[in-house]
Amino acid sequence: MNLFTRIKQSISADLHHMLDRKEQQTPIAALNHYLRQSEQEKDKVRTLIERQYRLKDEFISEYHHAQELADKRFAQASIAKKAGEEELHTFAMKEYEDYQSRAERIKMLVEESTQQLETLEHKYEEMNYKLKDMHLRRMELMGRENVARTNHRLNKVIADESDKRSSRFTEMEQYIDGLERKVNHSYEHHTFDSKMAKLEKDIQVDDQAEAY
Repeated sequence: MNLFTRIKQSISADLHHMLDRKEQQTPIAALNHYLRQSEQEKDKVRTLIERQYRLKDEFISEYHHAQELADKRFAQASIAKKAGEEELHTFAMKEYEDYQSRAERIKMLVEESTQQLETLEHKYEEMNYKLKDMHLRRMELMGRENVARTNHRLNKVIADESDKRSSRFTEMEQYIDGLERKVNHSYEHHTFDSKMAKLEKDIQVDDQAEAY
């Protein structure tokens, strides 16, 4: 019964309190460890209940044996009384009373063990139900954790890709700006050289005209 009480209190403990504890392992890992321990305790309890069933069967066997002996001695006492064997009658009645008393005591133990088993089975089913409920809650938490982790990774990938795209556009703009500057510079330089060549040619023509 102490074991049942301890397990019931342990399973009924506030789940959020356990998850809020500062442990090195993740809350999900801590919950998995807790559930594994609870399942082991449940198996131990099942073993104890099965032992109680065996004890009940032994009580029933002892009861039937004692009741059979009591009935046998009672019948023998009747025979001895009819035969006028007072000493045998007295002995048989004494044996009958002892066996009958034993049978009644064992019968009470059988009834008591039956009630105890009903109580134990009820508590076991309650514990089993709570464990199943906690397994469902664990699956729910694992799903929420998985969604959170997935969203975190997706957001990180999207943010990284956005940064990369932005960086690539910036690099492309810088490249185009530099290319435009080179083209413009080359055009201006070419135009300047052309103008200077024309001026030099015009000056040469004017000088030759003046010489004549």
